[in-house]
Amino acid sequence: MTLLNGCTVIIGCIIGSGIFVSPTGVLQSTGSVNMSLVVWTISGIFTMIGAYCYAELGCMIKKSGADYAYIFTALGPFPAFIRLWIECIIVRPCSGAIQALTFSLYILKPFFPECEPPDESKRLLAAACICFLCYINCANVKWANMVQDYFTYAKVFALIIIIITGFVRLGQGHTEHFTWEGTEKDPTVIALSFYSGLFAYTGWNYLNFIIEEMKDPVRDLPRAIAISCVTCLVIYVLTIVAFHSTLSVNEVLGSEAVAVTFAGRLYGSMAWIIPIFVACSTFGAVNGTLLTSSRLFFAGAREGHMPRILAMIQVERATPVPSVLCITILSLLYLTSSNIGVLMNYLGFATWLSIGAAVFCLPYLRWKQPDLPRPIKINLGFPIVYLLMTLVITLLPMLAQPVETGIGLAMILTAVPVYLIFIQWQGKPSWLTSFTILTTDQLQRLLVVMPPGKEE
Repeated sequence: MTLLNGCTVIIGCIIGSGIFVSPTGVLQSTGSVNMSLVVWTISGIFTMIGAYCYAELGCMIKKSGADYAYIFTALGPFPAFIRLWIECIIVRPCSGAIQALTFSLYILKPFFPECEPPDESKRLLAAACICFLCYINCANVKWANMVQDYFTYAKVFALIIIIITGFVRLGQGHTEHFTWEGTEKDPTVIALSFYSGLFAYTGWNYLNFIIEEMKDPVRDLPRAIAISCVTCLVIYVLTIVAFHSTLSVNEVLGSEAVAVTFAGRLYGSMAWIIPIFVACSTFGAVNGTLLTSSRLFFAGAREGHMPRILAMIQVERATPVPSVLCITILSLLYLTSSNIGVLMNYLGFATWLSIGAAVFCLPYLRWKQPDLPRPIKINLGFPIVYLLMTLVITLLPMLAQPVETGIGLAMILTAVPVYLIFIQWQGKPSWLTSFTILTTDQLQRLLVVMPPGKEE
C-alpha cells in the first residue's frame, strides 16, 4: 500500500456516523458554540497523538490484533483478554447499535418533521438494518465489500454539500451564533463532551491493521497519520461551523438529526438529499462494523480467547457466519436503549480506558525492553500527554455521571470471571468440558461451519 492508500483507509475508517450524531452531545456538555469548536479541535489533536503512539507500537510489534497484541506482549494474556473483551462485547456492538439508530433516525425524520420519530419505530428499523446486513455478511463476502465501497462515497458527498453551504452562509455574514455565551463552567460536564467528540473520530486506531501491507511503513505511516488526522479535523470543524452558520444553540440541542434540521432550513424542496445521503453513510458504517468486528471475533477465537466456534467459516460460502451472528446479536441487545447519548457514554468510557492501556505499553516497553527494534521512535512526551488526557476524560465523567460510568465499568469487569473460568482454569470438571464440546458440535452442524482449511 502506498501513502495515498494509507490515507484513504484511515480517513474512510474515521469518517462515519459520528459527525451526524455527535454535534448535539458535544454542544449539550459545552453550552456554547465556540467551546464546542474547541472540544472538536482538541478531540482531533488527541486522536493524532494517539495515532502517533500506535505508529511506534505497530512497527515494533508486527502481530495481528493491533492493541490486543501490544497489551499481550507488554502486560500478558489477562490484560490482553480484557482489552479483547471490551472491544468485542462493548465497543463494536455498541458502535453498531449507535450507527443503526442514526440510520433509522435519518430515514424516519423526514416523515416526522415537527416531532421526534416514535422510539419503537427507531429501534425496529435499526434492528431491521442490522439483521439485513447480517444476512449480506453471512451470504457473500463480495456483497459486503461492495456495500462498503459504494456507501463510503455517500458520507463524503453529504459533508461536501454541508461545508460548501456553510462557506456561502459565512460569506453572507451569518456569524451571530459564534459566541462564548452559555459556556459550561463545570469541568466534569465539559469532560463528558469529549465522549461525543471522540466518538466521531473512532477508527483512527484501525490503521495498525494495515501496517504490514504498506510498502514503506517507516516513511509513509507517520505521513499518513498526519495527513489523515488533519484532514478529518478540518472536515469536522468546518462541518460544525457550517451547522452553526444557520442553526442556533437551542435548535441544535432540540434536534437529534442536526443535518436534517440544517437541510430543512436551507434546501427547501431538495432537503431530502441530506437525510438520504446520511442514511446511506450510516448504513455503510453498520456494514463496516459487522465486516471488521466479525474478523476480530475470528482472530480472538484462533488465539483461544473466544469460543472455538467463532473461528469457523461456512463451508459453502466461506464467510465467518458464527462471528457475524455473534456481533449481530450483541448489537441487537444494545438496542434495548435508543438513547444515543447514553450509549456513547458507555462506549466512550470503555474505549478510552482500554486504548489508554495500549498507549501505556509504549513507555512501559521502553523501560522493560529497551533493546526491541523500533523503526519509529516518537518523543515520550506524546504518550505521557495522551495518558494524562485519557485520565481526565475517564475520571471526571465519573463525578458527573457515576451511574453510566459505573455500568460501563461493571461491563468491563465481567471479563474477569469469564477469563478465570473459561481460559485460566485448567482443571475444569468433565461435565463442563463435555457441555462445551457438545454445544460447539451442535452449532457446527446447525450453521454448517468448519475451521479454516477444512471446508473440503
